Amino acid sequence: MRFLRRSLMGVFLLSVTLVLLAWAGNMVREAVTARLNEEPRNFPQRERVLAVNVITLEPQTITPVLTVFGELRSQRTLDLRSATSGTVLEASDALVEGGAVTQGQLLLTIDPVEAQAALDRVRADLQDAQAELRDAERSLLLEQDELSAAQEQANLRAQAVTRARDLQERGVGTAATVETAELAASSAQAAVLTRRQALASAQARIDQATTRLARAEISVSEAERDLSDTEVFAAFDGVLADVSISPGGRVTANELIAQLVDPTRLEVAFRVSTSQYARLLDGDGTLITAPVRVALDVSGVNLVAEGQITREGASVGTGQTGRLLFARLDSSPGFRPGDFVTVSIDEPQLDRVALVSATAVSADGTVLVVGDEDRLQSVAVDLLRRQGDDVIITVRGLAGQTIVAERSPLLGDGIKVNPIRPGGSETEPAEPEMIALDADRRAKLIAFVNEGRMPDEVKARIIGQLEQEEVSSETVARLESRMGS
Repeated sequence: MRFLRRSLMGVFLLSVTLVLLAWAGNMVREAVTARLNEEPRNFPQRERVLAVNVITLEPQTITPVLTVFGELRSQRTLDLRSATSGTVLEASDALVEGGAVTQGQLLLTIDPVEAQAALDRVRADLQDAQAELRDAERSLLLEQDELSAAQEQANLRAQAVTRARDLQERGVGTAATVETAELAASSAQAAVLTRRQALASAQARIDQATTRLARAEISVSEAERDLSDTEVFAAFDGVLADVSISPGGRVTANELIAQLVDPTRLEVAFRVSTSQYARLLDGDGTLITAPVRVALDVSGVNLVAEGQITREGASVGTGQTGRLLFARLDSSPGFRPGDFVTVSIDEPQLDRVALVSATAVSADGTVLVVGDEDRLQSVAVDLLRRQGDDVIITVRGLAGQTIVAERSPLLGDGIKVNPIRPGGSETEPAEPEMIALDADRRAKLIAFVNEGRMPDEVKARIIGQLEQEEVSSETVARLESRMGS
């Protein structure tokens, strides 16, 4: 009896287990079938719209500014050197580094003893030469007188020969008398010749004395110049540099004492590339006198001077490139030769161009134009100049067009953007379209929101919108797309 009861109990439990397994298997089958028969949900992808900064291209005339670096130089620089050697007796108080001097100011006096002694010697030689010349002139006068006397004597002897020949022809005189008279006349002519030679020697002596006097005068002039060279004067107004002498020191001939610099007549020397140089030429290939601005940053305070280009270097120079240009400064307070400065040069004007940020132009020379429906289009432009963080481009065919001011890797052809214009904000979005919902549709949407996995505050906000008389069509479309209906 007990066996039968336990057997029936086991059969009953087994039957119940089989029924439960069959019921569970049927539920799984129905769930799988229902899942397979459901229509797939469609979640449409929304297009991504990027906000970008844009600018409008307006044709304008721009003067490009070329920025280079240069060094200031003085147009008047003089090396002060000692023309003679000796000991420095006196030196001006201004003969120091940075001392300001005026034109004609005495800077240095060298011991003049040796120069004065040399001058005295050549002056004595000059007196000797003058005395020699006077003696030669007196000798010439005497020789001239002696020549005159000899000539008169010769004339008398010639007359005596004539009388002796007349007497011989009359038969009164003898041949011996005539011969004696002729010998006397010949002796007189020889004496005249001797006096002429003495006269020529006297004249030559005068020439020699004159030459000696000229040499003595030259020596005196040189000695006086050497004496004056013992004093060094300032040739023009300026400032002294590289001073290397003081009172009591000894200098040698041609030794550099100091350098005199005129700080008011400055120019700047700067080097530009060949392409930059070509932009500073006119139609005839001549360098234009372009205006320049020179700036020196001194502890946050900029010293600025203006000027214009005056000339260019004669040659490029060994190991150099480009061109060396020089610009004269009109007024340069605070500047000094040797300053390393920034030079800004105004180039010829460019017409129908625009100045944009360098980030607006890509490496291949294109810009992104905002076209229809705020979609981007890549357009090639000519990059003419770089101006710091900006560039100058041609506006050819893009006048009035809007371009992207700051490019990024996310931007490209066909991308839709939300333009942000300078001084403004993003484009105001269009007002959403509102629609009225029937009760059944509204109930389905509210039930979907309640069943969804959203935060409670989000559910409350969306349900609040759905309970309004008119609901945004965008909200309804978004919810229904998630419902799959």
